[in-house]
Amino acid sequence: IQTLEELLMVQLVERDNKSCIMTPVGLDVVTRARKILTETRDLMDISLIHGGVATGSIRLGVIPTIAPFVLPRLLPVCSDKYPGLELLLREDTSANLVNQLAKGELDLLLLALPYDLGAFHCKPLGQDPFRLVMHHSLAQAMSGKPDYGQLPESSLFLLEQEHCLRGHALSACHMADQSKINPFSATSLYTLVQMVASRVGATFLPQMAISAGILEHTQLVALPFPESSAARDIGLVWRPSSTRVATYYCLSELISDCLASLCSQVSVDSTSVA
Repeated sequence: IQTLEELLMVQLVERDNKSCIMTPVGLDVVTRARKILTETRDLMDISLIHGGVATGSIRLGVIPTIAPFVLPRLLPVCSDKYPGLELLLREDTSANLVNQLAKGELDLLLLALPYDLGAFHCKPLGQDPFRLVMHHSLAQAMSGKPDYGQLPESSLFLLEQEHCLRGHALSACHMADQSKINPFSATSLYTLVQMVASRVGATFLPQMAISAGILEHTQLVALPFPESSAARDIGLVWRPSSTRVATYYCLSELISDCLASLCSQVSVDSTSVA
């Protein structure tokens, strides 16, 4: 850092014997350097194009409400069809993944939409319907078709705010009555299922999680929504400057097939409702 400061003839870091902080000029240099490194990597990727499509490595970021259900199906298929392609995986929230894509730390994202992507390119891959999941005793107490209005107060459990699935579910399912929402939130879909099962409540789950068996060995049932269009979109996201678009499209076909098998199934009940 000192050598760089001497070269640029500016102070990048303020130092003392206990800590150091970036100067305003230093922050500007870091931002510009990240852009240069990202564009340099994209330039280096040109050589992979000449080596053939779907070769080399792709740093793929996936959100936690998709990764455990899609990746186990995607990885073996990708390895068989494109043995020269290596997927380096990172699981994180949408906000963190988009930030890492902007910094050049990731090449491609698999996200739930809608999400503010700025100038990034996006290819929609399919839809993942939501199901109303509840304890079987609560389902038995409902009369007729599932109705949010019949849910007891504070009986609806959701993920924490940083998970985009929370907002997608509430928006897609037109859930406006805040009194139904329990103040305690879950950190993952697996924790959410256990909270609903133990406290005799309800939640919104994506079909891909249900098809993957997340409700097995529970007393929970998955019911269709009154709104047949309640779903989240799934898509791939990348930087406009990327030179690996042909490879991304190859991956998109594989992921679309995985989504079709996971998301097109009808609602699966883990136990019958007497």
